[in-house]
Amino acid sequence: MPAPPASIFSAGRRLSACLLLILALAACKEPGPDEAASTRTLQARTQAADDAVTAATEWRHYLGDAASNQYSPLADIHRGNVAKLREAWRYDPDDAGDYDTFIPTNPLVVKGVLYGLSARKNLFALNAASGEELWVYRFDRPHGGKGSGRGLVYWSGSLPGGESVEWLLVGLGHDLFAIDALSGRPATAFGNNGRIDLREGLDRPIDDLQVNVIAPGTLYDDLLIQGFGTSEFYGAAPGYIRAYHIPSGELRWTFRTIPAPGEAGADTWPEEHRTTFGGANSWAGITVDQARGLAFVPTGSAAFDYYGKNRRGDNLFANSLLALDAATGERLWHYQFVRHDLWDRDLPSPPNLITVRRNGESIPAVSQATKSGHLFVFHRETGEPLYPIEEVPVTGPGVPGEHLPASQPLPTQPPAFAKQHFSVSNISSDSSAYVRQQIQGKALNEPFRAPDEAGQVIYPGLDGGAQWGGQAFDAASGLLFVNTSEVPWHFSLVPTHGDGGSPLNLEFAYTHFCGGCHGTDRAGNGDIFPSLRDIGDKYWPWEVYDIVRNGRGRMPAFVHEPWYYLLGPIAYLYTAGDDVASAGTAPGEVTGYMIDGFSELLDEYGLPGSQPPWGSLVAIDTERGRIAWKVPLGDYPEALAMGLEGLGAANYGGPVVTGGDLVFIAATPDSHIRAFDKYSGTLLWQERLPAAGFATPAVYRAAGRQFVVVAAGGGRLRQASGAAYVAYALPDS
Repeated sequence: MPAPPASIFSAGRRLSACLLLILALAACKEPGPDEAASTRTLQARTQAADDAVTAATEWRHYLGDAASNQYSPLADIHRGNVAKLREAWRYDPDDAGDYDTFIPTNPLVVKGVLYGLSARKNLFALNAASGEELWVYRFDRPHGGKGSGRGLVYWSGSLPGGESVEWLLVGLGHDLFAIDALSGRPATAFGNNGRIDLREGLDRPIDDLQVNVIAPGTLYDDLLIQGFGTSEFYGAAPGYIRAYHIPSGELRWTFRTIPAPGEAGADTWPEEHRTTFGGANSWAGITVDQARGLAFVPTGSAAFDYYGKNRRGDNLFANSLLALDAATGERLWHYQFVRHDLWDRDLPSPPNLITVRRNGESIPAVSQATKSGHLFVFHRETGEPLYPIEEVPVTGPGVPGEHLPASQPLPTQPPAFAKQHFSVSNISSDSSAYVRQQIQGKALNEPFRAPDEAGQVIYPGLDGGAQWGGQAFDAASGLLFVNTSEVPWHFSLVPTHGDGGSPLNLEFAYTHFCGGCHGTDRAGNGDIFPSLRDIGDKYWPWEVYDIVRNGRGRMPAFVHEPWYYLLGPIAYLYTAGDDVASAGTAPGEVTGYMIDGFSELLDEYGLPGSQPPWGSLVAIDTERGRIAWKVPLGDYPEALAMGLEGLGAANYGGPVVTGGDLVFIAATPDSHIRAFDKYSGTLLWQERLPAAGFATPAVYRAAGRQFVVVAAGGGRLRQASGAAYVAYALPDS
């Protein structure tokens, strides 16, 4: 019997959608807010009904799919027509701050509806074809964490009574919320009236814990496997990995990343401080091999990041890739990338599930990019490294009381995708002199130099290398695409006394923001970094605030920091006294060490103090273990103003690769989104965004058109904040 024509299926889909719409409209002649939102959502789905809605046309999972591969098979937009891309719609709820908000969100697209988070972390639903707002749910959490809100989880299923529901799971701060995907209202059947508190179950009093959901969890069957961010100071929460049953919200299993006595790895931590250890958390996101039932969990550093006197040992399972049984949380294998981390080299992004072909065999593999600019590749089932790894010595004396590991592992293949050797920028002789004075006496080009009071330049910087935007993998070519920042940072350790490591301490605030240039004793360092000891004789406090906030001369502006962050260092300048000996370190016993600040090494123009390029897009051939191509990515506005172009820039947000042989990426401070040829790295298209797009794009089809959408939220790398989502498509024919 011949198959019925496709038009019959198309008509059937339209009829079904229309019936749903009629039922929704008939429910109430004058619908309330919930019903009206549901109606608008169903209308958007009706418009998308003629599209064969499949995984290939949607973006239903954070970073594309559970494999974290940031790939779309859609090929309507390809190398031959990408130059014709134009803005199709823009959604701007106008809720950005000046410099204190940004949008890292990789949105979801489900059944013709786009779900995302605004600059103020409110949840919204849009018609994915037009950008029309369908509903907004306001969490009213303006301080939910500047790094939070990178994505959402979509879940559909049945409640115990048989009711079919669709939910969005959203983590903000220490709360995990469930919101109905049709109406935009709380799903009260989940947890405690629609939310659960992630501080519960961490074996500590919850009021003492700082927990912040940064990346969304990942679904496996009826479980949501969830990580979170913690403080990086002493007393941080332990970064346990938990799995929650959906839809009830009940806790089903816990993996302790800081092992309890008697558990594997417990001997890598000292017994006497066990109740105060923290960190070793998974903030970057979790990848799941659905077919094998494996959850791959990247973890961060133990707290405190830079000084580990109280945590002697390797500190398993910090800085590790964990392969867990997704159903039970049982550890199957692990690999630790940094032992006893003193450099904040936490794993920055979810691993990728890739396939490596060797000698005619297809090997299931998992790859993990690192802040140091390296790619590790393992057999997915056994944890066996698929490329050689060597041990690199830890150098330098460190500081008293520290427990230094002898060496750290680094792969010899593929080659590092970020430059490993620091050399001073030669943009101008003045800028070179400015940089050299900042790093006088500091160690250079020692990848694992133990932190000390003399200080060091760490390259790539404390932000990577690879960062949280993730990497894109194209199975057809075996190419993995990673954007990398190649900017030096510098830091030193300073002794503390009593509560000197508290972020509420004024001395700490000064050291954090100012000590790297003007010295912990405020005495300065020559003409470039003047003494601040007598600043009260020259300026009123509000004048100092204006200089710090907006910059002056060679002094960079701190416009990207919340205003209240700057009050501590200014207060310290006016209360520390005139005696140099009493300003930097108080008398008495040294109780520990803290970092003198999180400082990019910049020249007097605000540009990185190293040789460019300062940021790159890289294609790694995972089958041959080599770099296929590498091109500079983006520019700094400061460089463009000087007539310098094509030097690359630090970047946040990741790439997406498509079936049209294109790599799309925003991520740069020059506020552009770009498309590259995946085979050569040739730039094929670029368009200016209303603000820098520090987020990973999403690719989908709606109403018969392929779209590329990205959040343009600014708010990083000294760029003003924005609030728009911008979607691009080919002209509508």
